Amino acid sequence: MRTSCSQIPRRIVMPSNEQLSFDCVVIGSGHAGSCAALSAVQFGCKKVLVTDKCPPEWAGGNGLFTAGTMRTAHGGLKDLAPLVCNAPPEIMEKIDLDAYSAEEFRADIDRLGQGQADPHLVEAVVRGSRDAVQWLSQSVRVPFILSFHRQAYEVDGRRKFWGGMALAVQDGGKGLIRAHHERLREAGVELRYESAAVELLTDGDRGISGVVLRSRDGTDVRVSTPSVVLACGGFEASPDLRAKYLGERWAHARIRGTPYNTGDALGLAEGVGAKLTGDFAGCHSTTWDAHASLSAGDLALTNAYTKSGYPLGIMVNAHGERFVDEGEDFRNYTYAKFGRAILEQPESIAFQVFDARMTPKLRQEEYGDDIVRKVTANSIEELANQLVAQGLKDKRKFVETVETFNKAVRLHQAEHRERALDIAVKDGMATQSSQMSLSVPKTNWASALEVPPFVSVAVTCGITFTFGGLAVDPETSGVMSKAGAGPIRGLFATGEAVGGLFYNNYPGGSGLTAGAVLGRKAGRYAAERAKLA
Repeated sequence: MRTSCSQIPRRIVMPSNEQLSFDCVVIGSGHAGSCAALSAVQFGCKKVLVTDKCPPEWAGGNGLFTAGTMRTAHGGLKDLAPLVCNAPPEIMEKIDLDAYSAEEFRADIDRLGQGQADPHLVEAVVRGSRDAVQWLSQSVRVPFILSFHRQAYEVDGRRKFWGGMALAVQDGGKGLIRAHHERLREAGVELRYESAAVELLTDGDRGISGVVLRSRDGTDVRVSTPSVVLACGGFEASPDLRAKYLGERWAHARIRGTPYNTGDALGLAEGVGAKLTGDFAGCHSTTWDAHASLSAGDLALTNAYTKSGYPLGIMVNAHGERFVDEGEDFRNYTYAKFGRAILEQPESIAFQVFDARMTPKLRQEEYGDDIVRKVTANSIEELANQLVAQGLKDKRKFVETVETFNKAVRLHQAEHRERALDIAVKDGMATQSSQMSLSVPKTNWASALEVPPFVSVAVTCGITFTFGGLAVDPETSGVMSKAGAGPIRGLFATGEAVGGLFYNNYPGGSGLTAGAVLGRKAGRYAAERAKLA
């Protein structure tokens, strides 16, 4: 049957005489799909096809738009150093990078997911994380670096990593997808663009037997294959599906990445009896530039529209009020839910505010003068006046909020003189004291906004990917049947098409890791099936 969730335009279908046969077909050209395709080749597939409905310039899915950070269990600096190209001996001596155990990784997913994540799926991702990044480094030749620019601060001459994550890819998502596609070409994998999967074909109890691909001109091609890997993302780029599952307000969220993730994996898999699972009311969102496009990410700027410097300042809504604890936790444990918090504010907009002591610490790739529109002023009152043109509705309340915040910070510091601001640790520098407690506290990194010039940027909600998806066997990535008969033979899923791993919130860098772990499994077991075909 035809897909119920696909956003593929209906055209007059023109059958093709072209006859195609592959050992494995991967639907989706991003990081997770590339991992599946390369793994399938590694484990014996001779003919592998990667197909995507996007044009070539959009190849790479959401992976292209990431910062390329990957969360993995590891043994500390000495363990990760062989994987990276930016840690010579003279720098190694000045790095503080603690080990991040599997137990810590597992606990972070469980904590942020409020205990709802599938424990077997979590275990598979965590257990496979270190091997996955090793494979990416050696077999895919992904150029890993230590993420000094995103995950470390310089403190007393030392680079201190924080938040449990240290690995990134040189040139971010662009570097990641470039490495993948170079290896795909070397491996002889065929890539087809503007070629949308519109139907999965089955052969009774034998499972998957093929897939129907539709080209841009409306021509349909039937492809014979014993295995299909669904790696075409979630439904975040479909306004209708966002409104259906996440709520009406989400129809107006800005798309952080590819505009082609419109729920095709769900529709294709449901058509053959697949089981859905996970948090269909949840998604990965982020603090996003309010001036960014509504319908798609920017192919040149990609991740630069993220505005994740809020722990260094405050965020206020259009009514001039703070609404989140900017210092609740490290940024990579809060950014995926703060986008939702902004969306829920009046006009779905907020203003990040910093003083002159913190603006030098903001990442240039996100806050550079050529990247973001800044409002700069020598007083908070002047800043409020200028922000009216950006959407601020209550100047008086804005000034009052800053003054109250500053007073709370000073009273806390007076009672805790033993504490000092340290943005590389959760320093306990807060707004709560015996004399004053804010209804919306700042728990760490609270510093009074008092040194001009003051800087503000307007932010909104950018949606990255949706959490609900397909139920898979954690050991094989096989898509489970809703009839309860185990996995559907020959159907696999990876990446953002998979549900059950993330609920409510998300530890930064976990998505790319999960895509690699589950993609490798999907490719391996697709290859095993091809050998029996």
